[in-house]
Amino acid sequence: MSLEHLLNTESEKRDNSWESKFLDAFVNSKVEVISEDPQNGPEGFPYLLVKTSSTATEPVAKVIDWLSSRGIGLVVNPYNEKKPDYVFSYGMIWNFKERNRFLEPIHHTRSNRMEIKEGEKLYHGDINEKYFPKYARKILKEFFIQQGVLTPKVLAISTDQKHYDICFSLNSLGNPEIKEHPGIAEALSWFFPFNTSIVLVEEKNLPSFYLL
Repeated sequence: MSLEHLLNTESEKRDNSWESKFLDAFVNSKVEVISEDPQNGPEGFPYLLVKTSSTATEPVAKVIDWLSSRGIGLVVNPYNEKKPDYVFSYGMIWNFKERNRFLEPIHHTRSNRMEIKEGEKLYHGDINEKYFPKYARKILKEFFIQQGVLTPKVLAISTDQKHYDICFSLNSLGNPEIKEHPGIAEALSWFFPFNTSIVLVEEKNLPSFYLL
């Protein structure tokens, strides 16, 4: 199915199957850059704005490679009547560069809470480069510094060595109020592939955290 045909699909009919077909078609297409300067989205993160057209000359794969090293998301056809055709977070961008896919298989529902049962074995450590590449890690650290957090700490925790919670130390973030936690976790999720479990926790009673 062509990209043009997919983009003509009514919004209420754009289900998971449509999304999968759109992503496959889009990455093999070309786009036109609307503005060379990234624009801030409603959540404050930078996005490159592009549009699809029969005269577009920029290969999407090349655009993605450029975005991945700069910590920028992507908005496709932002000036549609109702809403953009698609919005890519930065996590989706670098995930494609590393794994040749925008979305990860959904094994479990993303949660901002971590539950550890008494006596349950924990597997823990730093986030390895295979899971979170150095350039993406550097961009996230720069984001923290911009927010005034100079020494953010992180720890990857799993109970089955398959599904990991990415835990950020509340102590290193300045112990924000509980009411701020959901917003912080949501902001951090922009830097990771969709459905990554981002959790804010205190360091007490947990293994040593690692500097981001």
